[in-house]
Amino acid sequence: MQQVLLIRHGETEWSRGGQHTGRTDVPLTDEGRRQAEGIGRWLDRRRLAVWTSPLARARDTCALAGYGDSASVEPDLREWDYGVYEGRTTAEIRREIPDWSVWDSPMIGGETLEQLDERARRVVRLVLGAAPEDVALFAHGHVLRVLAACWMQLPPVTGRVLALDTASVSVLGYERETRVMRLWNLQP
Repeated sequence: MQQVLLIRHGETEWSRGGQHTGRTDVPLTDEGRRQAEGIGRWLDRRRLAVWTSPLARARDTCALAGYGDSASVEPDLREWDYGVYEGRTTAEIRREIPDWSVWDSPMIGGETLEQLDERARRVVRLVLGAAPEDVALFAHGHVLRVLAACWMQLPPVTGRVLALDTASVSVLGYERETRVMRLWNLQP
């Protein structure tokens, strides 16, 4: 049965520093580029239908992994729009708003969790409508966490318990007809 590989982009300066990186197009670090090449070695030219976020860090990870020429850009794979919190760490934000959480607090000037969930559900429908071949989605931490919750037909806030490191590969699939998580947060 079809498998869906969720591939988070390699390291950036902002991901290394814990900054919320939504729409800002931050490039991969040298380490992030090495990580992306490692993903490619792990994938070993596996035949996949590939979609990538339009942001450079995901597109570059996809290309360095060996799938740049076969990937289609999917705007719904963009990262969460954090609004006024873009570029800030949770610790910085909590100095002003002690109980702030990306999962529970309003994203002033950004996107709600419900809007992110709507985008993730569109991607799930895209994947389900694709040929039965395996799929790879190159994207970002929060959108992939919400997408995994959607795949398993769980509320989007479930993404809060699905930690996802940079340059990780996770696998969604089936157990009989039930959509499940097969592997999570593998570091190739």
